[in-house]
Amino acid sequence: MPEVALSRLPLYLRVLGELSSDAVNQISSEQLAELTGMNAAKVRKDLSYLGSFGTRGVGYDVNFLTYQIQRELGLDHDWPLVIVGAGNLGQALANYGGFTERGFSIAGVFDTDELKIGGVVGGVRVRHIDDLSQVVLSKNVSIGVLATPASAAQEAANRLVRAGVGSILNFAPVVLSVPRGVSVRKVDLAGELQILSYYEQRRAVNAAARRAAGAAVQGVSA
Repeated sequence: MPEVALSRLPLYLRVLGELSSDAVNQISSEQLAELTGMNAAKVRKDLSYLGSFGTRGVGYDVNFLTYQIQRELGLDHDWPLVIVGAGNLGQALANYGGFTERGFSIAGVFDTDELKIGGVVGGVRVRHIDDLSQVVLSKNVSIGVLATPASAAQEAANRLVRAGVGSILNFAPVVLSVPRGVSVRKVDLAGELQILSYYEQRRAVNAAARRAAGAAVQGVSA
């Protein structure tokens, strides 16, 4: 499956979960497209990678489509993960209940700050980073979350890789260097805010242009 299509599956899954909660049993590609802000052709193309199980004129069975997406994403079993960094962001992530709801259990939280080690966040006791390999091995962890400062991110990533973690979710504002075969997804909060600021700026510029045009028209009329 192309990565661009893969990146949309969690969105479909979230919407399907909401539909299931509302006791909706069937959904057409047009309805799913409207609910996700996509177009129907793109939705059908994305779902075709999962197999041919939609019914023309009827659509998709919500529960079965949910199962197929969960299976494709590997969510038909639990994935233990570790969080490196027990600062404000790491604590917020550890306390986020959505991980558990979606099948991701927190196997450990790690830091190097002696003031944080021994504390409990998200029901998990913070351990020293030196214990990382032991926890990864004993709890069969394959996903690591980086919530460290930029200056510590690469070393933390190196430790995760050496421990055997194959996938890293990186919240640190830095580009990581990892061996081939290790998957990295970057969450750039500041970058996303900068993109939003662009849209806000364009709205302000367009609004000012409309006001200026309106004033010019009124001036001519006068």
